[in-house]
Amino acid sequence: MGVPPAVASASVHAVETFTTAASGVSHVVHRNVDWKLFRRLVIPGMIGAVAGATLLSTIDASVAKPFVMAYLACIGLYLLFRAVGGEIKPRKPRVVAPLGLVGGFLDAAGGGGWGPVVTSNLLIQGATPRHTIGTVNTAEFFLTATASATFFSVLGWSAFTLHTLGILIGGIVAAPFGGILAKRVPTRHLMALVGGLLTLTSAWSIYSALAK
Repeated sequence: MGVPPAVASASVHAVETFTTAASGVSHVVHRNVDWKLFRRLVIPGMIGAVAGATLLSTIDASVAKPFVMAYLACIGLYLLFRAVGGEIKPRKPRVVAPLGLVGGFLDAAGGGGWGPVVTSNLLIQGATPRHTIGTVNTAEFFLTATASATFFSVLGWSAFTLHTLGILIGGIVAAPFGGILAKRVPTRHLMALVGGLLTLTSAWSIYSALAK
């Protein structure tokens, strides 16, 4: 569509401010949020989002996206392995604040990535899928709102376009169902779903980048 990376990321984050709000409310209602984990994630994530949005507004940091996608594809395959035959033993994640910082930065600088990066790495550390998904999605509202405000302060109104209006409408309609799925789908099936989606979307992103 010929949209500059900074404008594209700004538009996406503006839309996600509304969709993540709807998703977050759903997860809170269905008690999918680990509030202790939320507090450890949200502030570093917001700081990372400001840094990423500021960097993308001055240079094209999206060139690193294929490397991030390759990493996430490997993580997805590992999660699939654990879901199919590996042991799933819940543990308290230790590396949280640095993960939130990196996830927030990559999300704003690369136009997306908070969910895949943070969710997958928390699952690897042993966090339960239900509360990981609910907590990460709820924290994402604050992340996207911060990134949107940063893009607006740097780029002005030119940061926001009408290209993503359809995504906004569809996202708000679909977002609440995530809370229901996270609550009702069994742990092993939920981990397999996360791993499968992560592997497929990452592989497609790598292919798209190499095909250009």
